[in-house]
Order: sequence, then C-alpha cells, then structure tokens
Amino acid sequence: MENKNKKTEKRIFGDRGENITCGYLVNRGYKIIKRNYRCKFGEIDIIAKKNNDLIFVEVKTRKNNYFGEPQEAVDYRKLERINMAMDCFLNYYKIGDEHNLRIDVVEVIFDDLNGRYTINHIEDFNN
Repeated sequence: MENKNKKTEKRIFGDRGENITCGYLVNRGYKIIKRNYRCKFGEIDIIAKKNNDLIFVEVKTRKNNYFGEPQEAVDYRKLERINMAMDCFLNYYKIGDEHNLRIDVVEVIFDDLNGRYTINHIEDFNN
C-alpha cells in the first residue's frame, strides 16, 4: 500500500520552488500569510500581503523551458480554480473589501548545470 505521507520527487521539487519564492517575496517587503491553502475547489500556493494588497501566488517550478514558459500552465481553468479558492479563503477568514486582491504567478527555473535558478515574478497575472 502507498504511503500517502511520502512526498514525491515532483512535490519536493515544487516545495523547493515555493520556499525560494517565499524568500524572494519576503525580501521585497511581502508578508507571507499562508502557504498551501486548500479547499474543495483547489489550492493556492502562497497567500501574501504587501501594503493594502492581498496577493494569491501561483508558483510554477521547472528545470527548463523545453515545453514552454511555466506561466503557460496557468490557463483559464487553473485561474478559475484559484479564484474559487480565493473566495473560500476570503469567506473562511471573513476578509471584506478592505484589500486589493490580485493573482501573481512566479516562475522558478533551475539551471542544474551551474546550480542556479532564475525567478520571473508576474504581478497581476491575466492569461
């Protein structure tokens, strides 16, 4: 029987990208509110706050761009699930209209040859 608590290599790789993204955001003045928020409609990787903005961040971690830009994986169906999860979060925590809301996409692309990575932060993502 499969151990549900054991993380797959893909999940570990994704977590690495999310950890890097959190550090990147904190260094730019964001406060991390929640990570891996889940509800019945989907998941939001990172929820952050900066000034009066509440930002819902989708992190896409890749080893290369051979199959296109990571942001291309955030299609209208993914955005729809993020929006529904946002609504769940806002309702659950009783957050009103006091914040500006936006969805950001952060691409983390690793270069295994030199052990480095690049970050592309797309604010207010619209596909």
